[in-house]
Amino acid sequence: MNPMRTLATTGRVLTQIRNDPRTIALLLIVPSLLIGLVAWIFDETEVFADIGPAMLALFPFIVMFLVTSIATLRERRSGTLERLLSMPLGRGDFILGYTLAFGLLAVIQTTVAVGYATLVCGLEIEGSVGLLFVVAIADALLGTALGLLASAFARTEFQVVQFMPVFVFPQILLGGIFLPRDQLPDLLEVIGDWLPLSHAIDALDAVSTGNEDDSYIWLRVLFIACWIVGAIIVGSLTLRRRTP
Repeated sequence: MNPMRTLATTGRVLTQIRNDPRTIALLLIVPSLLIGLVAWIFDETEVFADIGPAMLALFPFIVMFLVTSIATLRERRSGTLERLLSMPLGRGDFILGYTLAFGLLAVIQTTVAVGYATLVCGLEIEGSVGLLFVVAIADALLGTALGLLASAFARTEFQVVQFMPVFVFPQILLGGIFLPRDQLPDLLEVIGDWLPLSHAIDALDAVSTGNEDDSYIWLRVLFIACWIVGAIIVGSLTLRRRTP
């Protein structure tokens, strides 16, 4: 991999997104609006205080998954990826460039979502706000990495949506949002414990309540990071030049 080619890819992706207001709105505004909707639904109750951290994990993760996977797939379907890879640009440069571009967007998205949840929706954070940002950014990067991985296997945008029951829905169902994982059947609890979104939810809950020490949170961030790196590696190895 060549750092200059990777950064050139990052710059090209960011330029494309800058010229697409709908994608910008989807990335930066929609997660906050959904968090606000949940807060509004449970207004004057204690429910949002309990599920708010999970919403910070859930909505940015889903949005980053969809946008990243569809954007990468369009590069391949349009023949852009084939033209790029015919030049001195490796698959690793392409994937890492996309990861950096959407990673930067994930940082901005997280800043907006966390700020909105805490300052506007009144989500109280007992632990470190800095750690909250770190976990939320890792969670959004996870959505980006899994989106890149899904795009390597999908042939159409519709297939990307079809992959959501594989990459996204099990993590939502087994992540402890609807029922604490220790109350799930044994097999489902074990599966849930190995899914990265579960650890993002656990870490955000821990920061919100302040009931765990920093080492507990950093361990979960490390687990998420391993999933991110693994998804990027597999995505780069399975990326096709063009969709048949």
